[in-house]
Amino acid sequence: MKEIVKEDLPKIKELLRLVLGVDGYSSVERMGGLTNHTYHVVLEDGREYVVRIPGEGTEEMIVRSDEKKSTTLACRLGVDAQMLYFGPDGSKVTEYIKDAVTMSADAFHDDRRVRLAAAIYRRIHDCGEDTGVPFEVFDMAASYEKIIADQNVPMFDDYDEQKARVMKIKEEIDRTVAPKKVPCHNDPLCENWVESGDRLYLIDWEYAGMNDGMWDVSDVSIEAGFDAEWDKKLLTAYLGHEPDVGELRHFLANKIYVDFLWTLWAKTRVPFDGQPMEDWAQERYARMITNIDAFEAL
Repeated sequence: MKEIVKEDLPKIKELLRLVLGVDGYSSVERMGGLTNHTYHVVLEDGREYVVRIPGEGTEEMIVRSDEKKSTTLACRLGVDAQMLYFGPDGSKVTEYIKDAVTMSADAFHDDRRVRLAAAIYRRIHDCGEDTGVPFEVFDMAASYEKIIADQNVPMFDDYDEQKARVMKIKEEIDRTVAPKKVPCHNDPLCENWVESGDRLYLIDWEYAGMNDGMWDVSDVSIEAGFDAEWDKKLLTAYLGHEPDVGELRHFLANKIYVDFLWTLWAKTRVPFDGQPMEDWAQERYARMITNIDAFEAL
């Protein structure tokens, strides 16, 4: 359990007063999360809510008005818990999911959960809406590169070489697949999936926007640590048929894009979060190179 940030307590009380008209709470508990401060709050009358306080430095990377659009869509589709308030700074109050169990990599190695996750993706990707929120992976990567340079964070010695390999793969996929842009979550960490009873919820839409739907599928595979067998189950559930070679290449390319972007994101967080983010960047970068090798051999 993470430690409560004392400076957050007045902010939590202010939000409860603004949104719910109450002056206090009976208990507050810090929840997980990499960049924001999120709390489970229980009121004196037993009602439970989740209150989010934006993390330091997130204003440089997250457009909160865009996040609100995607969160509103997710709530309307029944994918996320109902939202009661979303402030211009990214502060948020939502209903608490009762008997919620946060997913883990191990928990996702389950046929039923794989099918539920694939069904949630299909509901989002096939909804036919355009949120107007772009998620341009390589534009974002360029902006992260600038932040990294401005903050004087050391980069990998072979970064330029590996980036060139990524761009070559992108050129092939753009030419052969021409991916369609659909509403995507874009950051489906296992901790962003919550189970309650027989339902899964997908929460935290900070990075949501219009993207290739295969990004979401490949990202959950990475986060859950799936091997080839589990990837096939996931893709079959999502596509409605066993994947062919072209679909496998599309899927693997997105695995590469995922690690490429989040490696850079992690580097931007090093000045705020230190060595754990550097270690995370190293892990993702190494996996990206392994998947590039696999793509070139496929």
